[in-house]
Amino acid sequence: MKFYDRIQEFDTLKKADNLKSSRSVMTIITGRRRVGKTTLTLQNFTNDSKLYFFVSKKEESLLCDEFVDEIKERLDVPVYGKISQFEDIFKMLLDFSKKHPITLIIDEFQEFFVVNPSIYSSMQKLWDLNKDTSKLHLILCGSKFSLMKKIFEDYKEPLFGRADFRLNVEPLEVSVLAEILDDKSMLNNKNLLDFYILTGGVAKYIELFVLYNAFDRDSMVSEIIKENSLFLDEGKNRLIEEFGREYKVYFSILSLIANSKTSKNEIEGILEKNISGYLYRLENDYDIIRSIKPINAKEGSKRQKYEIVDNFLFFWFRFIYKYQSVVEADNFERLRKIVLRDFDTFSGKFLEKIFIEYFRKQQKYSKIGSYWERNNENEIDIVALNDEEKKIIFCEVKLSENKLDKKKLEDKSRTLLKKYGDYKVEYKLLSLKDINLVYM
Repeated sequence: MKFYDRIQEFDTLKKADNLKSSRSVMTIITGRRRVGKTTLTLQNFTNDSKLYFFVSKKEESLLCDEFVDEIKERLDVPVYGKISQFEDIFKMLLDFSKKHPITLIIDEFQEFFVVNPSIYSSMQKLWDLNKDTSKLHLILCGSKFSLMKKIFEDYKEPLFGRADFRLNVEPLEVSVLAEILDDKSMLNNKNLLDFYILTGGVAKYIELFVLYNAFDRDSMVSEIIKENSLFLDEGKNRLIEEFGREYKVYFSILSLIANSKTSKNEIEGILEKNISGYLYRLENDYDIIRSIKPINAKEGSKRQKYEIVDNFLFFWFRFIYKYQSVVEADNFERLRKIVLRDFDTFSGKFLEKIFIEYFRKQQKYSKIGSYWERNNENEIDIVALNDEEKKIIFCEVKLSENKLDKKKLEDKSRTLLKKYGDYKVEYKLLSLKDINLVYM
């Protein structure tokens, strides 16, 4: 598949790599699983030798065997005897780079916690002793958000403060998804919305749909919901290990959020337990949900909702996890019918997300969000504020333009407008036909 976008990330890697001519440089790359971190690191941003180490959950000595094979294949350096500790490999590469600059990529770096946690202390010691005299570009990739955060942001951890560059690889933007569909001669507004919902801009899902030549709703849903589909266990594969023994509580919370139970009180009322800690960890440690407050909410306000950040996980909890019994019964035809029946209702929220991205890309609004009053009264899909020019925009978003109602939108905005009496007001009615604003 063609490599799309990532221009800024590529330029940062190239810049960091060039700096290793003076001293060793450490770059951290984070991002959710499947987003394309590995593919990015394997692009041609260096003229020097490049090594790629993948940290799987094995005995340290077995990992070292794999790493030594990679060294023998990529570098003109003899390796004598058996090496069973990563510390010895890392020291050898630092020493080698003093005369021959190299780039070392260590993927799933957080898994050293399982293999041997003392590796981090060993690396810190060797890095501090050799970084000024060696010429190594060390790229450390990780997909477990909580562990990568712990390794590099917890001041008690050995590698705290050691990184020179940090990249967080985000999903591809809607404009890039439009480019991909256009390359396949499948670009239209409906396909783009569905492609955005079912991939969320995550590279692995895009790659699979390209492989299957599936770019419209029916064909994508058919590829997701079928026997031996890679998508059916995706939520479990991505999250159970991250959550550990309490994964069932986390899954219950995420399932409720995906099914429109988006407030803490609603979720606690159903689960009959305090979930404050779980919500905090889902947002701050795992980066799976985000809290949303009305655009004019005061600091500390408890009026907030939650949404799942990742589009596909949102879909997975709404349809795959919710109907797990149907999946286990191999009744795929029934589940496909359910998905296609409910898809339009489900997709409205994602159309809002696309237009929010559109306003953010313009970079002229001081605040962008949604608005609602108590008991979800007077809910407005998008409000954009430009405090410098004293402008406020109210947007209603519907799939069908026939369901848009400017008068209703004006009525819902009256209370909020009292706080912005001297602002110039604009009302926008946005529907599926307006998606092309985002990518043209």
